[in-house]
Amino acid sequence: MATIQSIQKAYIDHVLTQGEQPKSVYVFAKKNKMTEEDFYQFFGSFDAVEQTVWADITKTTIAEIKTQEIWMQYSAREKALSFFYSFFELLKRNRSFAIYSIKKHSGLGTPKVLYTTKDIFEEFAAEILNEGIESGEISDRKFFAKRYKDALWIQFGFVLNFWINDNSAAFEQTDEAIEKGVNVTFDLFQRSPIDNLFEYGKFLAKNGGIKEKMGF
Repeated sequence: MATIQSIQKAYIDHVLTQGEQPKSVYVFAKKNKMTEEDFYQFFGSFDAVEQTVWADITKTTIAEIKTQEIWMQYSAREKALSFFYSFFELLKRNRSFAIYSIKKHSGLGTPKVLYTTKDIFEEFAAEILNEGIESGEISDRKFFAKRYKDALWIQFGFVLNFWINDNSAAFEQTDEAIEKGVNVTFDLFQRSPIDNLFEYGKFLAKNGGIKEKMGF
């Protein structure tokens, strides 16, 4: 009997051996001893199958890292690093599929196969970023704070493309890219001298009348 997992597995096997999507759902279903109805019970298209493969890896990553005993003690930065390291560790098991899936995408913007993954990732990112803002780890900048999750998604895309082209042993260079990229991104999220200057400017604007009262 067809299941989400059996269809995903059969689809991945097909694209990796044939280098392209099946010619039709009918051909794919017949080859894998199921009916078209079986396929459409779970998926509306082959692109939808790919989307769920990526989404499942993302969901599994988040679920696994949240079971770590030390998770609640992590800072937002450490939680982001934990996600990135764990995600690409899991993705190694499907590296050939990941390369096929991403490299067939052309053009700018998020590949269609990552649409669902983006939603899941941004929900997770917003969660840990809000925690960081509440703890004071991250600066709550007006207008900009709500865009922090976008910056993390851009970092996700950068690391993914880096990993796809990484030829280093055990993908050590990807680990380095994660460490440097996530740390730089969170450094930008934290308070800086510019934030202090901005706050001081607001203070002066609000209390501008003091100098007249003091005779300056």
